[in-house]
Amino acid sequence: QVHLVESGGGSVQAGESLRLSCVASGFIYKVKNMAWHRQAPGKQRDLVATITSGGITTYADSMEGRFVISRDNAKNTVWLQMDSLKAEDPAVYYCNAHVQINPNYEYIYWGQGTQVTVSS
Repeated sequence: QVHLVESGGGSVQAGESLRLSCVASGFIYKVKNMAWHRQAPGKQRDLVATITSGGITTYADSMEGRFVISRDNAKNTVWLQMDSLKAEDPAVYYCNAHVQINPNYEYIYWGQGTQVTVSS
């Protein structure tokens, strides 16, 4: 069994920053791609950013320049640094990870989400 646990969400003013964390634990052989998604009420879940085990990153257009994804492979941890938060950023933020539980099997796991609220 593999678990992803997010933390770091909260309520901030527009223009402020938050840093989200997500730790993968359990029966892990290797964690491959990790990513952050977000889902606002009544909307679909959208991709925010991804990072490979080698550190290659991609971002949704609206987040690039404000959000930075990073990871520590030794700790199976991914972070999302969010700066200059805007009124359109509030959502539940979810991390996911492509996890090999052995060399032959890979699954996608999701965390439970962490709420981000931005007030103007």
